[in-house]
Amino acid sequence: MIEVSENVPQNKPKNIWEALQYYWYVHQGVITELNPWDSFNPGRLDQHLMPFYQKALEENLFSTAFMRELLQSFWVKFNNHPSPPKTGVTAKESNTFTDFSLINLGGLKADGSNAVNDMSYLLLDIIEEMRILQPSSMIQLSKKNPDRFIKRALKVVKTGFGQPSIFNTDAIIQELLNQGKNIKDARNGGASGCIETGAFGTEAYILTGYFNLPKILEVTLNNGFDPLTQKQLGPKTGDISSFVNFEILFQAWKTQLNHFVDLKIKGNNIIEAMWAKYMPAPFLSVFIDDCISNGLDYNAGGARYNTSYIQGVGLGSITDSLSALKYWVFEKKELSINDLNVLLKTDFEDAEAFRQKILIETPKYGNDDDRADDLMKDVFESFYQAVNGRPTARGGVFRINLLPTTSHVYFGGLIGALPDGRKAKMPLSEGISPFQGADRNGPTSVIKSASKIDHLRTGGTLLNLKLNPALLEDEVGEEQIKNLIRTYFKLDGHHVQFNVVTAETLKEAKKKPLENRDLIVRVAGYSDYFIELTDELQDEIIRRTEHSDM
Repeated sequence: MIEVSENVPQNKPKNIWEALQYYWYVHQGVITELNPWDSFNPGRLDQHLMPFYQKALEENLFSTAFMRELLQSFWVKFNNHPSPPKTGVTAKESNTFTDFSLINLGGLKADGSNAVNDMSYLLLDIIEEMRILQPSSMIQLSKKNPDRFIKRALKVVKTGFGQPSIFNTDAIIQELLNQGKNIKDARNGGASGCIETGAFGTEAYILTGYFNLPKILEVTLNNGFDPLTQKQLGPKTGDISSFVNFEILFQAWKTQLNHFVDLKIKGNNIIEAMWAKYMPAPFLSVFIDDCISNGLDYNAGGARYNTSYIQGVGLGSITDSLSALKYWVFEKKELSINDLNVLLKTDFEDAEAFRQKILIETPKYGNDDDRADDLMKDVFESFYQAVNGRPTARGGVFRINLLPTTSHVYFGGLIGALPDGRKAKMPLSEGISPFQGADRNGPTSVIKSASKIDHLRTGGTLLNLKLNPALLEDEVGEEQIKNLIRTYFKLDGHHVQFNVVTAETLKEAKKKPLENRDLIVRVAGYSDYFIELTDELQDEIIRRTEHSDM
């Protein structure tokens, strides 16, 4: 196992042993002078280690077996890295999520050529062999990367512990270019944390909090009043009886949306200003390009690029709720909006039959149904316009991404029943995934629905799919999933990740936790042991649609 010695490396590493030691010291915050290694960035580990691997083989410095053992020890060191304890709202919002380094493999080189190399495959071997939570891993997949690369990654995915996740390199590059990065920095970039896009080594990109999109609808239906806190939180946008058509209702929702985005950005800028003044980050400032030349701290806008992301949560839930209102109230006219609101306030008490009708017959996002998907596009556009390009306290701009970590469970607990048939306090939809169980037409329809938003105007979107292990049992199934991913990425999808497990396996694990201590699942942008999750989160994962065919 790699041991941390007292001899901290001061010069550019000469071999894979020193490279891994260097990487570990950087991760621990021991090394603060990175100039000798020209913007070393651990995210794209295969790119950094490949020269050392080649040298070791050419000069017979180390055996392949020894280098594999080094990498395995490196994985163990990462997995032993402690996470700070969580309390209060933070614990509820992010559950068992830990801050981690997301290892990026593959993608493109700075010159635009295929970056997949022998180290990419070796690291996939390590990920499969170690099967531990940290470091988390992903592959960057470009149309220039060979199919062999994604097929090898799917061999790891099918083992069922949620790694690696799969990202669209070509979309990441275009997202960064759309934000004003140069082509070299964009190609050297990738994703960190869950799914957020950044120009590695040159950008301070900070996630500034989750935004509860379905909660805005609940407030809208109550004229700016929040039933939970019993306070007037938003502007008065009209009694719902005055909403004589769907367009008026949607405009009222947009007014509330803009009001709460304004509050969110005002609060974020106060916090960012406090961080810049009272919480400098000298370590980060040393190895993020241009902080030193600009004479500004990482938290004060010193980096070459500065972005603050606001994370939209509950895209599927808000879409399906708007769809239900439009379909049942304004098109079919089976009940008035006042009557529906009464059902929501009573949590569908004595109206289970009608709730089931809503669940089954309402046009739902995730089924390639434009009746719902067009509303999803309207929600996306409204959120984008409300946030994108607004100035930050650090001299950058706010942008959007769509991911929840596990706040979709916490946010759901703050909302009563919704028009889509979801009962009070239940979790919301996760990422840009359809609401749990609402996608009934297979994974192809899911990716077609998800591709209808403009991912390239975001800083990342998170799509979870749950597959029955039987679907990946043979090469035919693997080929189908490979084609599914390639198709989604041709449609500019940003990211997809898989849980390869049956609902029955999860239910059994919940009943017999001690017998299933090693069961790992994909939660949101991270994997964790199933038995470590809260009951609410376990149930939410069980309810996700299990796709058993294409």
